[in-house]
Amino acid sequence: MSIWERGFAAVYDRMNAAMEAGVLGRRRAALVGDLEGQVLEIGSGTGANLPHYRNAARVTCTEPSAPMRGRLLHRAAAAAVPVDIRDAGAESLPFDDATFDAVVSTLVLCTVDDIAATLAEIRRVLRPGGRLLFIEHGGDAAGKRGVWQRRLDPVWTKVACGCHLTRDARSNLEQAGFTVSQYEEFSPKRTPPVLLPFAQGVATP
Repeated sequence: MSIWERGFAAVYDRMNAAMEAGVLGRRRAALVGDLEGQVLEIGSGTGANLPHYRNAARVTCTEPSAPMRGRLLHRAAAAAVPVDIRDAGAESLPFDDATFDAVVSTLVLCTVDDIAATLAEIRRVLRPGGRLLFIEHGGDAAGKRGVWQRRLDPVWTKVACGCHLTRDARSNLEQAGFTVSQYEEFSPKRTPPVLLPFAQGVATP
């Protein structure tokens, strides 16, 4: 564990506080609030989604970063639903096939080491009829913003603990065999332009 990783976890909530108090918090609530049954959340970070779950039978959170898990534990204790926290990366999930009714990914697909392996694992652990619900960012291939995303990506990835600016969630999902049934792009205010656009949606294997 690096000093940078500990520092990033320590300031993560403060960096995102304005967005979480506004559009991003509202979108998280809309994304997960009505989910029922067994829910898997990959890369839960500090647990920003946990206050918004209301109806899930259980939320299982995976988070491979120890500093992030420390903060996640505090939010889990205050959640309205049962929460189980696992030390695991999204590329190799420690669960049986067809375990979960829904998988949630919020600002995670930009960061995983192997996005193809991650999406294959999500397909594996989803039950028939299960859904992947997501909020992701970046990957604007067109125009000047896309040019700057590609230029800055190598540096940004190091500074932001693995986050990539160039991953387009929709195209990666479709390449992995998902059907994107709902998809909406949005641009939170006071967000660095290289992080845009954000996207919220639902996909099924």
